[in-house]
Amino acid sequence: MCGIVGYIGNKKAKPILINGLTRLEYRGYDSAGIATIENDDISVIKNKGRVAELEKVPGIDTLEGTIGIAHTRWATHGKPSNENSHPHMDNSKHFAVVHNGIIENYHELRDFLQNNGYTFYSETDTEVIPNLIHYYYEKDTNNDELRILRAVQSTCNNLKGSFALEIISSYMKDKMIVVRKDSPLVIGKTATENYISSDIPAILSYTKDFYLLNDFEYVVLSRTSAEFYDANLKKFNKRLENINWSASAAEKEGFADFMLKEIFEQPKSIRETIGSRLTEDRKM
Repeated sequence: MCGIVGYIGNKKAKPILINGLTRLEYRGYDSAGIATIENDDISVIKNKGRVAELEKVPGIDTLEGTIGIAHTRWATHGKPSNENSHPHMDNSKHFAVVHNGIIENYHELRDFLQNNGYTFYSETDTEVIPNLIHYYYEKDTNNDELRILRAVQSTCNNLKGSFALEIISSYMKDKMIVVRKDSPLVIGKTATENYISSDIPAILSYTKDFYLLNDFEYVVLSRTSAEFYDANLKKFNKRLENINWSASAAEKEGFADFMLKEIFEQPKSIRETIGSRLTEDRKM
């Protein structure tokens, strides 16, 4: 279990991302990192340890970008280290990704990419994702505004397991793409900003209007809009939900106490644990 957070708006992304990571640190504290779009490039800063250690890294306070993604990690593939920390980039440094979940077929994907000239610098399953996106992006001869989205879709179609993804690119400097399968992800919206998180309480102080994503719903986010596409990249409209919780109630999600909340969460926890391994017509 890891925590991811994202921001696209008119404010500096760094303080908002750090605040979100602090609220999500219960989901993992082996390492933390952020990536922001700075002028024409992506700047990645990450560090082993808790979010407080990330804030000590030289250069983090100079980030000016208003679009960014961030991650706090509970190590699954690869030991806690700077190299294994998220965000991960592709070899070309044009795509950055944060990921919550587990990619079960990453060995096969890694072999495929290495056979196509890609180099890997971490032990994680996540590093295959930005490189696959780059692979499909380069294969696409239609240079239109959906080219990156198609590359993300092709990548997700090849992933076995669970994932919630936030993707930024220097080829798409004013937008972000998010998608999920069997891992939680929500979008908080205002008139001029979009916030992304693994759970509602982490960003509830910024907005009470949320999009609650279903599996394989692809979202292209700008500062003022959220465009939704289904698994076949057909555009559709999604309802905005208003969450009338206080910050303290949000942490307990309406339950009288945390014990009761944990009791009622048990079926959901089981579904999320085994959901990626089961289908309607297949047993474990």
